Amino acid sequence: MDVLKGKNVLVGVTGGIAAYKVVDVISQLKKRGAEVFVIMTKEAQEFIKPLTFQTISQNLVITEMFSTPRTWEVEHISLAEKADVFLIAPATANIIGKIANGIADDMLTTTIIATKSKVVFAPSMNVNMFENPITQRNLDILRKAGYYIIDPEEGLLACGDLGKGRLPSTDTIIDELEYVLTKKDFKGKKILVTAGPTQEAIDPVRFITNHSSGKMGYAIAKAGSNRGGEVVLITGPTYLQPPRRVKVVKVKSAVEMKEAVFKEFQEAEIIIKAAAVADYRPACIADQKIKKDDSNLKIEMVRNPDILAELGRQKGNRILVGFAAETQDIIKNARDKLVKKGLDMIIANDLTVEGSGFGTDTNIVQIITANGEIKKYEKMGKIKLAHIILDKIFCLLS
Repeated sequence: MDVLKGKNVLVGVTGGIAAYKVVDVISQLKKRGAEVFVIMTKEAQEFIKPLTFQTISQNLVITEMFSTPRTWEVEHISLAEKADVFLIAPATANIIGKIANGIADDMLTTTIIATKSKVVFAPSMNVNMFENPITQRNLDILRKAGYYIIDPEEGLLACGDLGKGRLPSTDTIIDELEYVLTKKDFKGKKILVTAGPTQEAIDPVRFITNHSSGKMGYAIAKAGSNRGGEVVLITGPTYLQPPRRVKVVKVKSAVEMKEAVFKEFQEAEIIIKAAAVADYRPACIADQKIKKDDSNLKIEMVRNPDILAELGRQKGNRILVGFAAETQDIIKNARDKLVKKGLDMIIANDLTVEGSGFGTDTNIVQIITANGEIKKYEKMGKIKLAHIILDKIFCLLS
């Protein structure tokens, strides 16, 4: 599910040095299927030409309040009503102050005040300007009025100062727009998600693990949060950036994951076990690095706790969802796992099929529910699949 596809996104560009970064934001919006319209202030045009935004957005850019009208519509009212979401980027201290105090003296401010769509401010300014009590007061006014504010990032600013004030990254801005536009059907629901591999130590420098990247679990955590859920993500070691608005608990071993899961378990209403937990671990962990010699190394392995089975025995009225990554007898093995471990639903995938399973941005799955329903899905992105899984869970909650 791409919530931006077909949406009208209005972008207000103000006079900050970060205006050039908004070109990439608009490019990404277009790639996701959004229709983008741009309003530029007079000051913004000192940093970047309207033609750039016109070329990227494929729509005429609005630059003046009293320019010759192109249609019989009142332009700022028409744009305000058309927008599904309104992004102000970069949001300078000036535009923040104007809107917080109800000033509408140009095309952009007039359109912001006229719109009933959701408005997202992405501040960008000097650190001292951002930290100024007046700016902070104005941001609080906007928040209380229902506007969305993305915190600026810390780093080296264009003025040479170091601190908080950089325009949020394109990914962060897109993520916020997706959040704002996503239906909140899981509002108030507490969702526990596990993701990634576990690492089972052999000695201080070696461990046993698997190929799980964590991408599926992270996608589910992000989708659940965007849909209003209170999400806890328990993750094994990955290189992924944790989703925003999600509580993240980092673990390494299967034993650590079990402890973390059962610490959060009591509060959860929905548990989605997407982690690839190692079935075995070394019986003994060497205190020092094992030095190689001419003999073969033998490692005695013992069973790890079966977290999913234990959850199944204790789940009560909770929804419990598992994954089955298989290489043969996919449906039989997945159905057996569903029954044996007391699951409400299981997502089965064939690791031998290209585009499915570990490390990819896509997945090819079959979803099996406890009532015997089996549905096969074609290859799709993991975030789209995450929403399909949540849709199925929502039906189970009804």
